[in-house]
Amino acid sequence: MPPRELQQIIRSIPTSDGGGVKLRRSLGQSQSHRLDPFLMLDEFSSTNADDYIAGFPDHPHRGFETITYMLDGHMLHEDHLGNKGDLKSGGAQWMKAGRGIIHSEMPQQESGRMRGFQLWINLPAKEKMLVASYQDVKPEETPIMSLAKGGTVKIIAGNTEIEGKSISGPIQDISSKALIVDVRLPAGASIKLPINPDHNAFIYPFEGKVSIGSDENKRVLESQAAGILSLGDSIEIYAEDQATAFLLLTAHPIKEPIVQYGPFVMNTTEEIEQAIYDYKTGQLV
Repeated sequence: MPPRELQQIIRSIPTSDGGGVKLRRSLGQSQSHRLDPFLMLDEFSSTNADDYIAGFPDHPHRGFETITYMLDGHMLHEDHLGNKGDLKSGGAQWMKAGRGIIHSEMPQQESGRMRGFQLWINLPAKEKMLVASYQDVKPEETPIMSLAKGGTVKIIAGNTEIEGKSISGPIQDISSKALIVDVRLPAGASIKLPINPDHNAFIYPFEGKVSIGSDENKRVLESQAAGILSLGDSIEIYAEDQATAFLLLTAHPIKEPIVQYGPFVMNTTEEIEQAIYDYKTGQLV
């Protein structure tokens, strides 16, 4: 198969969530801006505590999975199951909401930079009503591989092969077998990565820009925009004239109907109505 190319660009837009945390949303800004099974990608980044100090107080989820990846800062996760996780710079957390979880993510700092991502991934119908689960990932548990020509690859979830070496991330139980990597390249460097040909995939540069594809079809993807990729079994990414940092995310599509109402993602309107009823009556979990 040919290498993947940049097929569509979804520029992130400013918004807020939780207690008023300011962020930028690319995937998920509307129902048409999704990539099965990815529902939403938020980037939060600020040195102004007023932009993040209110955090994400107690709120419910049902029907999907979340990955939170922290670049800078410190948040505390707590949920109704009794899980508690210190999310610090370089760390991550995975949460399968299943039939229901009520949790909070609150800043543990009053100044300094808070920067990271939250990703929502859909669950197939057969798993939407399973009991919730949680995994806290310490920074030192996430492997980082140095590239021969400069740069690094940090694998957060899934498995891949880089320069002939297999590498696995600490998060392995995502239903759609997602691969999530954080790649840093110096100016002038490039990387070629294999991608499961059955997966949907996108790239999100958060520092600098990247060029994607072969010479005759190369396209530029600017920072803070999601680049949806065509089908293929590999991807070639170039840093060109400046250093860059980006996320590469791939996962197996679910190909099921999606009905979403805020923090609930189900397959039918009736299931959404049931989720709302269960939450109001204390039966969500």
